[in-house]
Amino acid sequence: MSYELLRDFADSWGLAMMVVLFLAFGGWAFRPGSRQISNDAAHMIFKDDDNG
Repeated sequence: MSYELLRDFADSWGLAMMVVLFLAFGGWAFRPGSRQISNDAAHMIFKDDDNG
C-alpha cells in the first residue's frame, strides 16, 4: 500500500466513519434512560462522604 492510497481512504471513508461514530456515541449518551446512569456516575465521588 502506498501513501497515496491510504491518504485517499482516510479522506473519504475514514472521515465518514468518524462522523458515524460521533453521531452514534452522541446518541448513546443522550438516549432515554441514561439520565440516571449519568447522574449516578456524577455523584459517585460523594458516596462515602461523611460530612453530611
